[in-house]
Amino acid sequence: MRTVFFYIRTRRYGCFFCWAVWALLLGIAMPTAAQVPDTTVTPSAQPLAVVQDSGYVIVRNVAVSGNKKTRTSIILRELPIKPGDTVYLRTLAETLEAGRKQLLNTSLFLNVSANVKNWEGQQADFVYEVWERWYLFAFPIFKLADRNFNQWWVEQKRSLNRVNIGVKAFQDNLTGRNDDIYADVTVGYTQKFLLGYNLPYIDRKLRQGLGFVVSYSRNREINYISDFNKQQFFRQDDFLRRQFALGLNYTYRKAISTRHQVALNYYHESVNDSVALKNPDYLGGGRTEMGYLELSYRLNYIKADSWQYPLVGQSLYAEATRTGFGPLSGLEYFKFRVKGAKYWELARKTYGALSVLGQAKFSDKQPYIGMRAMGYGDDYLRGLEYYVVDATSYFIFKSTLRRELLNFKVHLPIVPKKFSNLPIRVLAKAYGDMGYGYARRVRNGMLNNRMLYTTGVGLDVVSFYDTCIRFEYSINQLGEKGLFLHAKLDM
Repeated sequence: MRTVFFYIRTRRYGCFFCWAVWALLLGIAMPTAAQVPDTTVTPSAQPLAVVQDSGYVIVRNVAVSGNKKTRTSIILRELPIKPGDTVYLRTLAETLEAGRKQLLNTSLFLNVSANVKNWEGQQADFVYEVWERWYLFAFPIFKLADRNFNQWWVEQKRSLNRVNIGVKAFQDNLTGRNDDIYADVTVGYTQKFLLGYNLPYIDRKLRQGLGFVVSYSRNREINYISDFNKQQFFRQDDFLRRQFALGLNYTYRKAISTRHQVALNYYHESVNDSVALKNPDYLGGGRTEMGYLELSYRLNYIKADSWQYPLVGQSLYAEATRTGFGPLSGLEYFKFRVKGAKYWELARKTYGALSVLGQAKFSDKQPYIGMRAMGYGDDYLRGLEYYVVDATSYFIFKSTLRRELLNFKVHLPIVPKKFSNLPIRVLAKAYGDMGYGYARRVRNGMLNNRMLYTTGVGLDVVSFYDTCIRFEYSINQLGEKGLFLHAKLDM
């Protein structure tokens, strides 16, 4: 295995940019089992010569089978073909596969097969058979309170005091309309109650939806400030922080790939007096409580082979948010956020991906809780998991090269037949990230207001519902190296 690094030095930043190219990925060609999930496409029940001579087929009916819980109208709404459509034979297999993948992207089904039946002249029926998954889940919660596994394992020394335990329950597809209700009750590091419901379609045309979420949480320990790009924590026996949130959202989805959402959220934050004494800027101006209203518009566009673990396609997310209205103006700012990603198949079983994320917040003078930027949630550079960059504006660029190594199924005994085959895909990857975070005021921020670079190699293990476990060995511009474990998609 040979790794080539390109170093670029600039007088302005005094940093280097590491770009790793894993040449071996382009040369590996391993035999694999059937693709996950299986593809079943039967384009014709007529003699092949007859079909080829016709040139096209007219969709007489679109039929669905196998759905016991999901309403047929919900399934038909996701398909790109309708009765009366004309499909050219040269694109027939592609059209069937696009509909099959779109149904899998709803996360309602374990598998889908697509067939063309009942050929009569130039007309035929398109039939989709679905295998529904389990929709009701209730399971115990064992969740780390820290930002990622490595921070908990290394910096917090695997402390069980920093773990949340509880119960999570959710019923997907509650009424057969792809709606879901969910609830969390946790104790431990954070005591929290959460209840939410989403109904994607409330009209006959299946375009408009509504949802709500309400939550209350409290903590005895609080991240009250950052120093040298490290979170600093303060703990007492009394509860130091309490947060209440109530949110309502309206969605509009006319087509398949694009979704619009308007959300109105109310937040109320309160902290103990000792927090305001240690950092008067935590809520700003030495305050111990505040409430604020937030109004957001969000645009989601995705056209990819998989919405959960895309390898081919593109996606776009855009958000405009106004926080602070009248008396509910504990926080005040305008925020603009854009994230775009492009995914390619470069060669057989070899995939490339690029993504860019940018956020700007006005004004740039915010209290500490309004400065959360890189290192929180999914906004981080691979290789800088131990650090945070508090900022009002920032961008992150990521590039990844993936190569599929294995694709197989494992038979699980005892469990019901339709769940007994566990699909597993293993992909090797090389990656390089860069980013920049701007802050008007910093506290010993060695990573603020400067270009940041990281690179590395790793493995992704993908299974049911496109769940992904990532093993990554990264190096950052500080010269620090490490093995990192994640359980979410990296871009």
